[in-house]
Amino acid sequence: MAMGGRTVTVAGRAAGADPAAAEEVGRDRRPTLAVWKFASCDGCQLTLLNCEAELLALADRVRVAYFPEATRAAVAGPYDLSLVEGSITTAEDAERIQQVRAQSRILVTLGACATAGGIQALRNLADVAELAAAAYPRPDRLAFLARSTPIASHVTVDHELHGCPIDRGQLLEVVAAVLQGRAPRIPSGSVCTECKRRGTVCVAVADGLPCLGPVTRAGCGAICPAHHRGCYGCFGPQDTPNGRSLASLLGAAGMAPTDVVRAFRTFNAGAEPFRTATGPALPTSVPDAAGGRP
Repeated sequence: MAMGGRTVTVAGRAAGADPAAAEEVGRDRRPTLAVWKFASCDGCQLTLLNCEAELLALADRVRVAYFPEATRAAVAGPYDLSLVEGSITTAEDAERIQQVRAQSRILVTLGACATAGGIQALRNLADVAELAAAAYPRPDRLAFLARSTPIASHVTVDHELHGCPIDRGQLLEVVAAVLQGRAPRIPSGSVCTECKRRGTVCVAVADGLPCLGPVTRAGCGAICPAHHRGCYGCFGPQDTPNGRSLASLLGAAGMAPTDVVRAFRTFNAGAEPFRTATGPALPTSVPDAAGGRP
């Protein structure tokens, strides 16, 4: 496939790769790291690049074998650790992720796109052909699947990092855990626990602001409530969410039904607990103020 002006096989091997470079890799005993992009905005890959000082230390421990956003080097697999960003939206991607999995000893998915289908999973709730016709002058030239699906719907995933984008501390923890041969220590409770730890007054109780903190996975440090805003659910559902109960509470507090739907259908619209929180009685395609689709 074409990538960045080069022809690269799906397993990450550059066409016409330098045999001397391959021999050097054979002598290098460091674990190999590959970073893959599917349908996404690149924000989670940028989180890795923004680690800066930590990346220098990481470079002593692992060999970056394939990471087009950071280097032109492309070394053939197999790989000890693959970090995968993005959702599956085309038949080509569905085939490619199978080959990435076959080349990877450990596979970690990064962010809302890879773990829940991303904001592009809103297409799952509508007629994707109709959306394409509204957005593109020649939709007949597009090749896409009807649904945007997470990586785990196609292959076995060893670890998931949630968020839009992911948290750099959690990313470094997972990489360190893989290198040390242990399970990563990643929180699975709600954002509410983070508000308690940092001493943030509950914006829902004190100020009546709509907040998805009770059903959203911890990991962001409760940034939004700390700045007097309700949680938007960027990190997706926590391990034991009661989305329907929270949706009912938001409605009882005066939130319009369509606004309740919108609250749950953003970054993690394809995550089952968020997708079903508003129930089948509410519309799956929410009109905007002008009567059209959002």
